[in-house]
Amino acid sequence: MKAIMGKFAVVAMSSFLFAGLSRAQTSSIEGDVKGEDSSPLRGALVKIERKDIKGSYKVKTDKKGHFFHTGLPLGMYRVTLEVDGKDRDTVDNVRTRLGDPTSVNFDLAAMKKRQDAMSKAADSGQLTREQERELSPEQRQAMEKQLKERAGALAKNKVLNEAFNQGMEALKNKQWDAALEAFNRAAEMDAKQHVIWGNMAEAYVGLAGAKTGAEQDAAFAKGTECYNKAIELKPDDAAYHNNFALALAKQKKTAEAQAELEKAAQINPPGAGQYFYNLGAVLTNIGQSEAASVAFKRAIDADPKYANAQFQYAVALSAKITYTPDGKVITPPGVKEALDRYLELDPNGQFAEAAKGLLQSISSQVETQYTNPAAKKGGGKKK
Repeated sequence: MKAIMGKFAVVAMSSFLFAGLSRAQTSSIEGDVKGEDSSPLRGALVKIERKDIKGSYKVKTDKKGHFFHTGLPLGMYRVTLEVDGKDRDTVDNVRTRLGDPTSVNFDLAAMKKRQDAMSKAADSGQLTREQERELSPEQRQAMEKQLKERAGALAKNKVLNEAFNQGMEALKNKQWDAALEAFNRAAEMDAKQHVIWGNMAEAYVGLAGAKTGAEQDAAFAKGTECYNKAIELKPDDAAYHNNFALALAKQKKTAEAQAELEKAAQINPPGAGQYFYNLGAVLTNIGQSEAASVAFKRAIDADPKYANAQFQYAVALSAKITYTPDGKVITPPGVKEALDRYLELDPNGQFAEAAKGLLQSISSQVETQYTNPAAKKGGGKKK
C-alpha cells in the first residue's frame, strides 16, 4: 500500500510538472490601432493566424484602440487588421515569445502616407533608399515590372493623345480628311475609346456634306459605322444618339432618325426638346417641311416654353398655306396659335419681327389681279 501511494505521488507530481510546462508555453500579442485620422480606432477586428500549425484567433480593439490576446501557443503568426469587413493591413512572420506580449501596431494614417509616397515614386520611376529597403525581393521585382509597363503605357497614351488632339483640331477647322487620318491612328492604338469613334463619325458626316453621289453615300455609311461603334461602347450617351439621328436625317432616313432621338430623350428627358428641335432644323434644311413640323411639335410637347420651337413649328406649317380664288389666305390650324405663343414667350426674340410679319400676312387678303406698274395712269385718248 505504501509503495502504491509512492507511485501515485510520482505520477501526480509528473502531471503537475507537465501542466506547468504547458502553461509556460503560451504567449500573447497586443497592440494599438490608429485610423486614417490618426485617432484610436475602436471596434476594429484583429485576426491572428498561426503559420507553423493551423490555428486562428480573433480580437477587437477597445475604445482606446488597444487589443490584447493571450493564451497563444508559441509560434509564427500573421496578424491582419480588418475594418468594415475589409483587410486594411497585415504584419507577417510575427514570432511570439515567453513572458512579455509581442507588440504589433497598426497606423492607417502612416500606411496611407507611405502608400501615397510609394505611388508617387512609382509614377516618377524613382524610389528612395528607404522605400527600396521596405520592399521584399518579390515586391521589388513586381515594382520594376510595373514601372516598365507604366512607362510603355505613358508613351502610348502620349502618342494617342497627340493623334486625338490633332483630329479634334482638324475637325474644328472642317479639315475632314486630316481629321479622319488622325482619328484612325488613334483608333488603331486604342479601339475601345468611344470618344474617338464619336468624333470620327462627325468627321465622316462632315465629309459627306462636301461630296456627292457614291462618294457621299460611302462617307455616310462610314459615319453610320462609327456612330454604331461609339454607341456600342457608350450606349447611355444621349449626345451620340442625337448626333446619329441628325446624320440619318441628312440622308432622309426620317424614321431611323426619330428612333434614335427617342433613345436620346429616354436617356436624357430634359434634353428632349432640344433634340427634336435639332431634327426639325435638319429636316427644314433639306426641304422636308412635313416631317419638320412633326419634329418641332415633338419639341413643343417636350418643352411647351421652348419659344424658338413654337416659331419654327409655325413656319413649317406655313408651307401648307393655300389661297382661295379671290386671294384669301387659308392657314393650316396651329400656325397663328404657335406665332402668338412665340411672341408671348419671347416678345423681343430673334424671330419676333418675322413672327409679326407672318401673322400679318396670314390675316390679309392677297391681290390676285396683276397690274403692270409701268402702265400709264388715266384714260386719255391719243391724238
